[in-house]
Amino acid sequence: MGWFLIALLFVPFAVAICAWFAPVRAGQALTVTTGVACFGGSVALVGRDSPTTAMSGWLRADPLSVVFLLAVTFLYALSALFAIGYLDAGAHRPSQYSRRLFAGLNLFCWSMAMATVVNGLALLWVAIEVTTVVSALLVAIDDTDGATEAAWKYVLIASMGLGIALLATIVMYYAGSEVFGGAYELFYPKLLGSAAHFPHAIVRLSFLLAVLGFGTKMGLVPVHTWLPDAHSEAPTPVSALLSGALLAVSFYAILRYFQITVRAVGPDFPRNVLLAFGLASLLLAALYLASQRDLKRLFAYSSVEHMGILAIGMSFAAPIAIVGVLLHVLAHAAAKGTAFFGAGSFLRKFGTKDVIGLSGGIDSLPWSGPLLVGAVLGLCAAPPGGIFRSEFLIVSGGLSDPADVVAAVLVVLVTLASIALMYFGTLTTTGPPADPVPRGETSWMMVAAMCVGLAGLVLLGIHPPGSLSQLLSHAAAQLGSGK
Repeated sequence: MGWFLIALLFVPFAVAICAWFAPVRAGQALTVTTGVACFGGSVALVGRDSPTTAMSGWLRADPLSVVFLLAVTFLYALSALFAIGYLDAGAHRPSQYSRRLFAGLNLFCWSMAMATVVNGLALLWVAIEVTTVVSALLVAIDDTDGATEAAWKYVLIASMGLGIALLATIVMYYAGSEVFGGAYELFYPKLLGSAAHFPHAIVRLSFLLAVLGFGTKMGLVPVHTWLPDAHSEAPTPVSALLSGALLAVSFYAILRYFQITVRAVGPDFPRNVLLAFGLASLLLAALYLASQRDLKRLFAYSSVEHMGILAIGMSFAAPIAIVGVLLHVLAHAAAKGTAFFGAGSFLRKFGTKDVIGLSGGIDSLPWSGPLLVGAVLGLCAAPPGGIFRSEFLIVSGGLSDPADVVAAVLVVLVTLASIALMYFGTLTTTGPPADPVPRGETSWMMVAAMCVGLAGLVLLGIHPPGSLSQLLSHAAAQLGSGK
């Protein structure tokens, strides 16, 4: 499967160029085809027993990276499909807008996929820096005052965070130089194999800087402030990728430092750091969710909540909790992608993001309305969604840690956030429409993307495939042992 990693390096980038210059429909079709092919290749990596490498080891896919690659490529395919219907259902825009959007989608997904398969901390930082540049341009693509302001805020805060992440990379390189000398490659196996001999204080500093730096892109409190504006102002397909894929990729970067730190200084320090950031994120998100009127901002703060859950889950020692964290990455990608797709469908139908103005969605959108309800229930951990299963595993691990107090706080805060999310979801989808609109869907492609996303969420909740469960267990073992 090394050929797939090489294809992943070149094909989406080439398709981005084609989407810029080719006729609009050809670029759209190429993007959807490429997204589906990339997801298919990612699925093919699931059952492999050993890491897949290419280009003399510069590209590497092990169980941990495959989990996050699945989340990225799944939303790659769905966002491309949704974007076609989203553009067709909106106000008429010049063909150049569509070319820019689809070229940007390909570049964005390419850079996120590269972040998961490059082999080394330095290359990982470069890939995530590329995601910042591309995604900022996509946030600003509508050229409104709000979009421009959100993109500028995003660039400033994310650049600050990635500057700190670069310092984390340099500090970790310095820690390794105590063992390898002044010149060496920051490949993961090399670092993990000798991490036990790294200076403890330097590794702790590097991990703390990595959490603060990459946590900026992940949306951890207090460095999350760009997230609600960017997710709200970006075109809906971009919002889905930002929330379901980009935040996960940033978390992946933190986990790579987590692996090394566990090997070097033991698990207590990195777990306590993640616990502090996770609790702060979950608490603030629960409070902010209770006061949102903008549907997309509501889902943006829900993303902060779920990133907090991931961080808290990694603070538990039980392996079952780590399996739950990795399953949560996939389930959140499916649920949040579907939720943002639903928000985009409502926006196209009603012309507003205000939850009061969106009332009566089930009557007006006979497919998108119920699908959005399903996505909201999924985000609230209602069975049989994948988030119910993942949060059950996380809480079970917390109760057996024993960290029962933290697990109880987690349950309480998640419950408060879910109540707020369900309340505003109910306002949006039920009741009489504020302004009567014709009944019917705006685009069946948008509905198709939502159906696939929700089906994936239910599959993860009812019965994840055996090969996927095995992949999650192997990835969790990597994080537990640092291999």
